[in-house]
Amino acid sequence: MSKLVASVLQIEKYDSLHIVKFECNRQTLMMMSLDLAKELEVGTRVSLCINPSHIAIAKNLLGELSYANQLACSIIAIDNGELLSSIQLKFANTTLESIITLSSSQRMNLQVGDHVTVLIKASELSMVEIL
Repeated sequence: MSKLVASVLQIEKYDSLHIVKFECNRQTLMMMSLDLAKELEVGTRVSLCINPSHIAIAKNLLGELSYANQLACSIIAIDNGELLSSIQLKFANTTLESIITLSSSQRMNLQVGDHVTVLIKASELSMVEIL
């Protein structure tokens, strides 16, 4: 799991659905959730996590996307297996991991040092701990 430390900026609620905005390394992140801890409020520091298979990578991205979370990263390591590639990404002072198919890694010609955009849907970001 890739982990990020963030602070709550805003909490929106409608019925049982919550949209929570976070600040992480001067970047705004959004999470969609049905349940939230009662003690969560604006300013609370939290630990967020993302499953590596839920982190998409875009190279030379142009245009608009529905992904709420788009992070500028650089590739620091690539481990190609028989079917999958594990891509280590640097976001500010944090390392994230993306697991994509080997064919996608090769088609995109991903290289260490490439600047890419990491894409994470708001429904794929999870809060694991209140700090």
